[in-house]
Amino acid sequence: MIKNIASLMLIALALQASAQSFNNLPVLTQKPPLHGKHWMAITGKPLAATAGSMIFTRGGNAVDAACAMLAATCTMWDVLSWGGETQALIYNPKTKKVIAINALGVAPTGATATFFKDKGMKYPPEFGPLAAVTPGTPGGLLTMLAEFGTMSLKEVLAPALQMAEGYPIEAQTANSIERAKEQIKQWPYSKKVFLTHPGEKREAPNAGEIFIQKDLSITMQKMIEAEQAALKKGKSRKDAIYAAYDRFYKGDIAREIARGTQEQGGLITEKDLAEWKVKIEEPTMTNYRGVEVYKLQQWTQGPAMLQTLNILENFNLREMGYNSTRYIHTVYQAMNLAFADRDFYYGDPAFAPEEPMQGLLSKDYARERSKLINPDANDPRIGPGDPYPFEGKQNPHLEILNRWKNRQAYDFRVRTSPTEKFLDDFAAGTTSIETADKEGWVVSVTPSGGWVPACIAGNTGVGLSQRMQSFVLDPEENPFNVVEPGKRPRVTLTPSMALKDGKPYLSFAKQAGDEQDQLLIQFFLNMVEFGMTVQEACEAPSFKTQQMYSSFGDHEKVVGGLVLNSAMPPWVRKDLSRMGYKLSYQDRTSGPINAIWFDWMHGSFWGGSSNHGEDYGIGW
Repeated sequence: MIKNIASLMLIALALQASAQSFNNLPVLTQKPPLHGKHWMAITGKPLAATAGSMIFTRGGNAVDAACAMLAATCTMWDVLSWGGETQALIYNPKTKKVIAINALGVAPTGATATFFKDKGMKYPPEFGPLAAVTPGTPGGLLTMLAEFGTMSLKEVLAPALQMAEGYPIEAQTANSIERAKEQIKQWPYSKKVFLTHPGEKREAPNAGEIFIQKDLSITMQKMIEAEQAALKKGKSRKDAIYAAYDRFYKGDIAREIARGTQEQGGLITEKDLAEWKVKIEEPTMTNYRGVEVYKLQQWTQGPAMLQTLNILENFNLREMGYNSTRYIHTVYQAMNLAFADRDFYYGDPAFAPEEPMQGLLSKDYARERSKLINPDANDPRIGPGDPYPFEGKQNPHLEILNRWKNRQAYDFRVRTSPTEKFLDDFAAGTTSIETADKEGWVVSVTPSGGWVPACIAGNTGVGLSQRMQSFVLDPEENPFNVVEPGKRPRVTLTPSMALKDGKPYLSFAKQAGDEQDQLLIQFFLNMVEFGMTVQEACEAPSFKTQQMYSSFGDHEKVVGGLVLNSAMPPWVRKDLSRMGYKLSYQDRTSGPINAIWFDWMHGSFWGGSSNHGEDYGIGW
């Protein structure tokens, strides 16, 4: 009897140790980690990673490579297009600072809450020309390249231009086109590009078919022509790239985008395009147990990850054990607190009133929020807090906040169970791009917008964004994110970077809408708290909360909705059900996450990519 008890105690201690020191386990990942000494390039499609490798082998830096990969993913319609939006973090080894790139488009002229309400809409539409904010990706690419790259636009666009002239389309995109062909037929320019077999049973391209985009190749050639003409006039590399910028946003390309959009019922004007600018900003940051974690500003959901980490610092997660009942419950509740604040306070900082980011990201506010976590049950009434006192100010929307607390403002958007559409909207995908080089440049990008079925703007080959749907029309839902002309919607797109001891530690990002930051939090904790390698952390089973308002579709949430990995043991399932969670399961819950870890001890890079989708990379 004593022997049996001793054996059970040893097994329990071993399980606890394994949860605390994952790096010592002989974990077999489905994908091998990537290794490199000189550079690393990871993204959503192998062909796009190859585009980055081509730039690296020609002497480009990590910014050059990231721009080439961005152009390639847009050309491949990797759940985005050239008319979408680009969000990036860049580590500059010369200044030892992290820089934020805001290349999100804005609501065009005429896009008001009244305009959409008069059309009988609860939110701006999910698809079509009225779903479009101004294109941001070309401006983001050109700005990053001009300010921080080393190569010409002609060199960087070479892989994407080759692809536009014809590349073998992969099954994922080809099948997406076929599924969406009835919507695509609504827009004549989209129909011309996508439906390569009109009138046949399958009208979309077949997997492996050479997919040609003549209009898009002409658009890219026009940008290159503008750059090359400026260089012939003696302009600098930087000024020549901005000449291409001007041709896209102020020249003949802009005129055709505006004309083609308006012809199909959209609102974008030439003035909207000419007045839009890329912003180079300061990122937001918090320190979690000695690691500096950087995100974009509150026009994204990124600071919610920082808030969650601030809350979780008040708990001993390592002692709880990886994916134990207590761990899942605590992280879930912390995320709910942070995302409730996201749902109420986040929006475009260029528009008044100013969002209370100092209060939201303060450690004192996090400590107060952490006290709201019930250790024994899910709290279905979790709502936004009031961070204004933590920065010595009065909340300008206290009346709306009080109505939220009384559940008057948002009951109608709460679901008891997820519909198929809710699940599709909640996890809507895009791509991510991670690059690094031996000089110390690091880039993390989460571009998106213009996914299939996209409305193509005239004869440009440029698919328009669908990001307008992330606005609300009623200030009762989020007083900081009501649509108005010139305003950026609050988006889910959220690249990440971390520094430790003053040096790059992690560069990481993922696709999939409202899932992004909640899975990035768990990836980060997998490494920092449980000692996993970057590939283990990318593949490790995660869980997902649905108790946050979707940024898409009908903007609903499922109170207590918790998605677990199918391999979760029955005793954990039972405990979580008892705590009030509505459980559902997925076979893969890890990503897709793409990441680079910096091994300073050996002077090398480790690349990781989830066993989820086609994401992968290449290093040297």
